[in-house]
Amino acid sequence: MGEPGTGTFAEALGRIPSGLFVLTARDGGRETGMLASWVQQCSFDPPLVSAAVRAGRYVLDWLAEGAPFVVNVIPEGGKALIAHFGKGFEPGEPAFEGLDVRRDGESPPVLLAAHAYLLCRVERRVEAGDHVLVVGRVVAGELLHHGGPIVHVRKNGLRY
Repeated sequence: MGEPGTGTFAEALGRIPSGLFVLTARDGGRETGMLASWVQQCSFDPPLVSAAVRAGRYVLDWLAEGAPFVVNVIPEGGKALIAHFGKGFEPGEPAFEGLDVRRDGESPPVLLAAHAYLLCRVERRVEAGDHVLVVGRVVAGELLHHGGPIVHVRKNGLRY
């Protein structure tokens, strides 16, 4: 163990573990996905999750109150999903080419390679510094594969 006081607060902040997720959204006939690390359950009753989305991302325009979104939990060893969604997608750019997905009605795509997924509806949005917290009510979900979710720890809590 290192000497006490040798690290910075940014290093300490980065040690808060999180998962890695792909948030999928749909706006009419358009759909997209984005890599997210700040997703957390925030209520039991009703079941709610929060997802932090960087302010200014076009997907926030799609995540108005009542809009559906899916939280796809990336499994351990899910590096291919991280690489695919980590690059980001421009509006209109196909985000799901080459991936196995399930589309149910008007819901955003579910990634069949995910460990689990949660279908949510936006309850509210809260500005939080350089991000917007999107709070979603969980309306459905499923464990797709046994194993576990990937756990992510950053070296620096002041950047991705």
